Parts: sequence; structure tokens; C-alpha cells
Amino acid sequence: MNTIDQFRIKTNSQVNLGKIEADFRGDYDGEEAAIEVQEKLNQRLSELQALMYAENMHVLLVVLQAMDGGGKDGTIRHVMEAWNPQSCNVVGFKVPTAEELAHDYLWRIHKATPRKGQITVFNRSHYEDVLVVRVHNLVPRDVWSRRYNEINNFERGLANSGTTIVKFFLHIDKEEQLRRFGDRLYEPDKQWKISEADYTEREYWDDYQQAYEEALSKCSFSYAPWYVIPANQKWFRNLAISQILMETMESWKMKFPEPSVDLVEMRKKYHSEVAEEQGLAVAVEAVVNVKQAKGKKGKKKGKRKNKSS
Repeated sequence: MNTIDQFRIKTNSQVNLGKIEADFRGDYDGEEAAIEVQEKLNQRLSELQALMYAENMHVLLVVLQAMDGGGKDGTIRHVMEAWNPQSCNVVGFKVPTAEELAHDYLWRIHKATPRKGQITVFNRSHYEDVLVVRVHNLVPRDVWSRRYNEINNFERGLANSGTTIVKFFLHIDKEEQLRRFGDRLYEPDKQWKISEADYTEREYWDDYQQAYEEALSKCSFSYAPWYVIPANQKWFRNLAISQILMETMESWKMKFPEPSVDLVEMRKKYHSEVAEEQGLAVAVEAVVNVKQAKGKKGKKKGKRKNKSS
């Protein structure tokens, strides 16, 4: 499965979400068939993060966007669990605070971007300012319509300074969203998530789809590509995102840095006595083993003589 080409939105293409199958699951019959593959992907992502942290050259920004119930939290829980929190963090963007509203809309975003050697995951992002802001007419059209170019310039600036940006739209259909809302109503560990606003927002489904289509069409470039991930099947969503992240990080051709000290000298200086002690212990053990082996042979010969007499 060539996930990068399969789900990537080409630059200047016109996205029609209605033509993208949200229930797509590739060549897999079901979740069981993907478990082993996911485990291998998680292991590889862990290895790549360790390389990234040690090399301290690359920066990775992962952007997650979706309709309500689309699975952003689940993606973070099941895909990003492969990464060590020491160099990976998640930033959730909710309704702007008074201080954030007093600045430009990108202010709170820019200060949350990652540094070298670090991975940052955005749970929602600056794209909310061309999505919910647009759908609910929170600012005039001439304001939000300028933001596509502003966002592109912002992301180009990050890329020019060394940040790799990958953006995922988790694509579910309207029926799947309703089913997931129903699960939240009846499952005690999910009831805290539900609100009536989740249901009333469904009235704007078509408006949100149109807003997403325009953002995906206008803001997908080689330096900050969008991927539309079929997300009705949670396990396939996790698999596809893991694969794209792995391929992205492998393309960096990372290597562990050369040691900054003389390893031979360090071993000689601090570990020679230990090595000698270990060597002596091994030699003593070898002598003991030889003696024991000879003793066993002698006993066997004695037994044979007794039998013949």
C-alpha cells in the first residue's frame, strides 16, 4: 500500500470529499489482519524517533483535523503511543482565550510549534480559522478568505526553517459520526465527551464539508501536504497514518551521531579493571569446566572396568 501517493492531496487539485470512500480499508479483510502490521509500524516509529532525538536535526509537526467524532483523540492514543513523551508533545487548540483573541490568529499556533529533535501533534489547529470561523460567520468573508494565503506563507516559513509538516484530515461519513455519538451516550467511559452542541453542529455538515474541501484544495503543497485518511474503520486510520509517518521519517536518512569521545580510551580508562576481572572469571570458569569434564570421563571408565571384571 503506497499510502503517501494514495491519500495525498495533489497541489491545486479540487477536492470532493463525497467521492472519497470513508469506509475504505485497502486490501485488509478486517482488523485482525492488520494487528501484526500495526505492531511492526509502531516499533519502527519508535526506532525512528530515537534516531531523530539523537541526531537533533529534524523537526516534525503533525496536524490532525476532523469533523466532531472523527477520531483525533483515538489517533493520538493509538498511533503516537509509539513515541517517547520526552521528545513528543500534543497541543490541543480549543476556543481562543481572551489573550489569544487579542493577538493575530496565528500567534497561539506559532509559539506551539516544535524545536529541533522534537515532534509536536496539533489536535485541531490554525485551520479552525477557515473552518468553524467560516461556517458560523465569526468574521467577514473577506477576512477568512485571505487566510488561506496567510496559512500557506506561515507553513512555508516553518518548512524553510527545517520543519517537516504532515497534515491529516480524518474522513468519516455522516452516518458513522451519528453512530459514534450514540456510542458516547451508552458507554460510561465516553459519556463525558458528548454535548448537545455535537448534535446541533450536524445541521452544518454540508457547510463544514465545503469548508474542508476548500482548505484541502488551497493548502496542500509539497512542503506541507494534506492527506485525506479514510477513518470510518479506526484500525485502518491508524495503519495508514502510521505508514505515512514512517515513510516520511525514513526519507530523512537519519544516522546516529558519531561519539564525541574516544571510545577505546574511555574503555581503557574506566572499564579496564572490570574487563580484567571479567576475563579472569571467565578463565577460572573454563578451568573448572575442564576439570569437571575430565572427572566425568574418569568415572565412566571406572564403571566400564567394574562391569568387565
